[in-house]
Amino acid sequence: MRALVIWLLAALPVMAEDDRAGAFDYYVLSLSWSPNWCLREGDDRNSPQCERGTGHGWIMHGLWPQYDRGYPQYCRTRERSPSRRMTDEMADVMGTPGLAWHQWKKHGVCSGLDATDYYALSREAYRRVVRPQIFRQLTDPVRLPASVVEEAFLEANPQLSPDMVTITCKEGQIQEARICLSRDLEPRKCGPDVLLDCPSPSALFQPVR
Repeated sequence: MRALVIWLLAALPVMAEDDRAGAFDYYVLSLSWSPNWCLREGDDRNSPQCERGTGHGWIMHGLWPQYDRGYPQYCRTRERSPSRRMTDEMADVMGTPGLAWHQWKKHGVCSGLDATDYYALSREAYRRVVRPQIFRQLTDPVRLPASVVEEAFLEANPQLSPDMVTITCKEGQIQEARICLSRDLEPRKCGPDVLLDCPSPSALFQPVR
């Protein structure tokens, strides 16, 4: 029985008892396919991210500090919250200022950086990963395996290998591409809890608006 309890505890997601700002192993850059998010949630929220003509494709959901297993969140920090101007300036890559604010409060505070440096690092991570242009050429919704999306990212980013990228799905749609990066933003292998690819052979993919 004792061995079973130990095994079960080891299988559970790891959450630190006291997440400390700056104490983490690597980053996950999460890129969300905006048209699918709009279909699932954004349209019902009347999000400006979803207005016709915005042209949003792969937006940056966030840059997340990560442990080798598990992740910190809502860490205590002495850093000041970002100003309205700072979150407004992130809307071009994050879709809305609100998302930029939320990502700072949940993840940025765990980076050990101030808001200015965290947003600058996030923008640099977004710049370094090439978003495959082929998806922007779609004119109609399609259904495809998540593996096709991963292959497109690998082709566009020769520095990445399959164990550095994972594609997630939600409600039968392609949701996000998640790329694992070192603290210096160099590609690295994802932890086992991150590297969980969507198994769907036919996930919905909406065209850019």
